Amino acid sequence: MSRGRTPDGLQLWTDARKRHRLSPEQVQMARELGLNPKKLGKLDNHRQEPWKLPLPALIEQLYRKRFGKDRPDVVFSLEDVREKKKMVGRSI
Repeated sequence: MSRGRTPDGLQLWTDARKRHRLSPEQVQMARELGLNPKKLGKLDNHRQEPWKLPLPALIEQLYRKRFGKDRPDVVFSLEDVREKKKMVGRSI
């Protein structure tokens, strides 16, 4: 079975998820907040800046502040989103 090509936007998030060790829930929160996956490295605490929160905690704090809830109602992984986009493309 051949694997389909991942759209560039989702590939950036897949790379960011691996690089910064984010859960699918945290990736969805970051996407809903409108964060740029290329800029997450600037927000990440590299243990050199003790005043910064770790990136997963920062994303959760920003999400709670903006949306007033701790987590999204329904969590979709990037693989689910990719499949959904693939199905929409086939139906057109």
